[in-house]
Amino acid sequence: MTSRVILEADGGSRGNPGPASYGALIRDAGTGVVIAQRGETIGVATNNVAEYSGLIAGLELFAEHTPEATLEVRMDSKLVIEQMAGRWRVKHPDMKPLAQKARQLAPAGVTWTWVPREDNQAADALANAALDDQRAGGTGRVAAADSTGRTTPTAQATGWSASKGEPTTLVLLRHGVTGSTVRKVFCGGGGADPGLTEAGQEQAERAAEWLERLGGVDAIIASPMRRTQETAGAVGRTLGLDVQTEPGLIETAFGDWDGSTFAEIQERWPTEMRDWLGSTAVAPPGGEAFDQVFERVSATRDRILSAYAGQTVVAVSHVTPIKMLVRLALDAPAGVIYKMELAPASITTVQWWPDGGSSLRNFNLVP
Repeated sequence: MTSRVILEADGGSRGNPGPASYGALIRDAGTGVVIAQRGETIGVATNNVAEYSGLIAGLELFAEHTPEATLEVRMDSKLVIEQMAGRWRVKHPDMKPLAQKARQLAPAGVTWTWVPREDNQAADALANAALDDQRAGGTGRVAAADSTGRTTPTAQATGWSASKGEPTTLVLLRHGVTGSTVRKVFCGGGGADPGLTEAGQEQAERAAEWLERLGGVDAIIASPMRRTQETAGAVGRTLGLDVQTEPGLIETAFGDWDGSTFAEIQERWPTEMRDWLGSTAVAPPGGEAFDQVFERVSATRDRILSAYAGQTVVAVSHVTPIKMLVRLALDAPAGVIYKMELAPASITTVQWWPDGGSSLRNFNLVP
């Protein structure tokens, strides 16, 4: 039985007030496995109403799935956290009934923790996926997960309830930590090719164990880089599957910047760095533009869907290709890649149906 869980919630509106949604999930504090998650649009509302709606949804998930566990709530809304902790007064009339409902749902002894936005991206992704689904003509709801961590559709699914056939599921696994990760240097395709550190190998083993519990994996593919091959090897040994190499999953080529830190690049190539940050069409000197990576990854996605139609595939890759696959699943603009953060050995799951429907099932889950 789960003894301690973490509730992550977020909400926002595009306009404040404007079209609004929330995202909420609960995860096992020890393993990081997502137990249940929900994202849904709520009509036109303010950011604060959306934030409280996410908290309430998360507390409902907690009551449904893990009522006997101890609970920590993590949100990037300072307002909601401080009001729920009793340190700030609830003054706005629109907030009072929401705060009252949240207090009624909150169990005794709950811990209220504010986190920076970059540490709350899983809930944020659920909220944005719901709005994107509604904009695409769907129900404005995204999937919920069961107690195994495997995601399943909500009552009206993810906007693709009319989709026919079995989806192809890509379980995207970022490689574990390397020396380059620790030193925070650019490490792309075509440059240095470090292997996993001892900590990185342990991360790969934990990811493999999580995937074994998930079950149902049909194939493993990986970027040709050493760090991804080693991570995939750990998964393959645990699942009893061979690893197939897919060159299209390789990291962005950073050219002359490979092996340098962000600060070093800013000092040596200030103009080039400014242009690169300003446009996804601009490549580092001797490297690859993000627009080129997107085209490469799009073609790779198509090959995978053709070769593994209706199957569940673990794809071991790097930060940028995984972000591009999420962007493809959400049909999102190029700038969305700057709003995602992926931890080493994290797991992100996307699905595509034969008719073109797609959904983001979980994001940046760390086993």
